[in-house]
Order: sequence, then C-alpha cells, then structure tokens
Amino acid sequence: AVVLALLPRLRGALLAFLRTALGEARSVHARPARALALWGGALAFPALQASALVLVGRSLGLTLPAGHMAVAYLAATVAVALVPTPGGIGSVEAALVVALVAAGGPAAVATAVVLAFRLLTVWLPLLPGALTLAALVRMRVI
Repeated sequence: AVVLALLPRLRGALLAFLRTALGEARSVHARPARALALWGGALAFPALQASALVLVGRSLGLTLPAGHMAVAYLAATVAVALVPTPGGIGSVEAALVVALVAAGGPAAVATAVVLAFRLLTVWLPLLPGALTLAALVRMRVI
C-alpha cells in the first residue's frame, strides 16, 4: 500500500528529472562545436591513457597486442569504479596487472609495465604542480 501511494510521487520526480536532463542534452548538442568538444574530450582521455599503457608495455617488452592492452586498460578502469579509493591508488594498479595477466602477459612484466605507466601518468605530472605551488608560496601569491 505504501509503495502504491508513493508511486505517483516517484514517477513525477523521475519524469521531471528526465525532462530536465533531456533538455540539457539537447542544448549541448544544439551547437556542433560544443558537442564535438564534449564527446571528443570524453573519448580522448581514455584513448590517450590506453595508448600510454600500450607504449609503456611495448618499451618494457610486453608482447601483448596493442588492442588487448587497450581493452585491458578499459576493463580495469571499469572494475576500479567499483572500489572507490582516492585517486584509484592501489586498486588501479591491481586491476591493471590482473587485466594484463588475464590477457596473456607474464605477471612480472605486467607489474613493471603498470608501475611505470602509473609513474608516468599519475606521479610525474604532480612534479610541475608542486614546483609551481612552491614558487607561488615563495612569492607570497598564495
């Protein structure tokens, strides 16, 4: 009885949300340049990350096909979404190693590839930011 009483209210709220969401989607897609930037950016990030993993894998001697490594990256990132950790630290590495080993790579090489990949894509980019922050603090801008 309670569910039946709440059903019209929930349906109304859901329909209002869908109307708003569809209206926003239409407004974004009304301008092709905006839609291209939105979808291009959304597709470019995982494509570039997967490409970086493939290049690191190639440089460290991982003999998997590039497509398998890219799919392993995508599968690992989907799996990591289920384990919320700050920055994915730990869970991303574990999922990537498991995915690369499942794709047929040796565990030792897969581990080295993942650690080098994460060093290049997560930790190394922090260095310019830290240096900039230190300079701004030293100049008393912040």
